Amino acid sequence: MSGSEPFTYRVTKAGDVLISRGGRLVTTLRGSAAARLAARLGDDEASDQALLQRATGNYRRGNER
Repeated sequence: MSGSEPFTYRVTKAGDVLISRGGRLVTTLRGSAAARLAARLGDDEASDQALLQRATGNYRRGNER
C-alpha cells in the first residue's frame, strides 16, 4: 500500500465494522467476522492497516502500487 490514503474503520453499536478508504466505504463486515476483526484492531497503526487490507480482499497479492 502506498500509505497516502490509509484505511479507516468504524465499529457500529450493532457490532458491524465499516471499512473505508479515501472517504468511500469499501466493505462492511457483520457477525462473527466483524467481532473477530474488532477484537484484533487497536494495537498499532501498522497492524491495523494490514488487518483492514486483508479484510477488504483486494490487497492480498502484494503487487499493488
